[in-house]
Amino acid sequence: MSDASLSSVRVPSHHRGLLFVFVAGILWSTVGLGIRLIEAASVWQILLYRSFSLTAFLFLVILLLNRKNPFSQVRKAGFPAAIGGLALVAAYSGGIYAIQSTSVANAMLLFASAPFLAALLGWVVLREPVRRATWIAIFVAIAGIAVMVADKTGGGALYGSLAALGSAFGFAVFTVALRWGKSGEMLPSVFLSGIFAILITSTICWYLGLSFVLSSNDTTIAMGMGVFQVGSGLVLYTLGSKTVPAAELTLLSMAEVLLGPLWVWLFLGETVTKFTLVGGSILLVAIAGNAISGARRKPPPITLP
Repeated sequence: MSDASLSSVRVPSHHRGLLFVFVAGILWSTVGLGIRLIEAASVWQILLYRSFSLTAFLFLVILLLNRKNPFSQVRKAGFPAAIGGLALVAAYSGGIYAIQSTSVANAMLLFASAPFLAALLGWVVLREPVRRATWIAIFVAIAGIAVMVADKTGGGALYGSLAALGSAFGFAVFTVALRWGKSGEMLPSVFLSGIFAILITSTICWYLGLSFVLSSNDTTIAMGMGVFQVGSGLVLYTLGSKTVPAAELTLLSMAEVLLGPLWVWLFLGETVTKFTLVGGSILLVAIAGNAISGARRKPPPITLP
């Protein structure tokens, strides 16, 4: 690939950037459907196989885009990338468990609280100012979340909701770690998260006596999610976000939240409760209102359950 063509890939036009980010949201929205189609694999087995394919895919992408060894990119990113990578492992685990334990709509909507958690964490850790409109949106979002979990009295559903919020917090830590390291490059940190996930999940599977061999169905789906759902979505988002304003990124990211429940309803007939629908609507209003009120807001963290 020539330098000119590589530059055109790295810096897409605004319209191409919008398309890239929107397609990324569509790819990410399929996570619920993918997890639902898993037959027997546990959280740790799914994450292990997904991390293998994700890490291999990002190794090739980083090598192609930067013409440098991906491991040297990771070393350059430093300690903040390591913190971000570990936070993503926690986010991945919580995301998969949440989708296995509660409805896809409930999990996806709770994942959407990540930007607000990032704003709060950035305010506490980095002393970043939070706009008045964002504070209002945060309190509105909390109200929406409270409505969503109000009917989750059963242990599994409640734990699933808490895992989804934990996943959102992991993505918030990832976002703040990138800001702390003054790096806008997500790819090296996510590449590192894949390596961490392989090591951690392999250890957990061995300790729990879980098989390292999955069925052909579960292997195909888990590894396919690593390449197409997480990896390709991340690359498109990274390229598109270079030319798309933060407010538009926030609104486009809602496509993931809205489409996720749609896929499982269309293909598997999974429905949502009234509490999830009402609370989720309140949360989406908070996200949209905050985005529209401030175009200078930093890009939202990605959601890669």
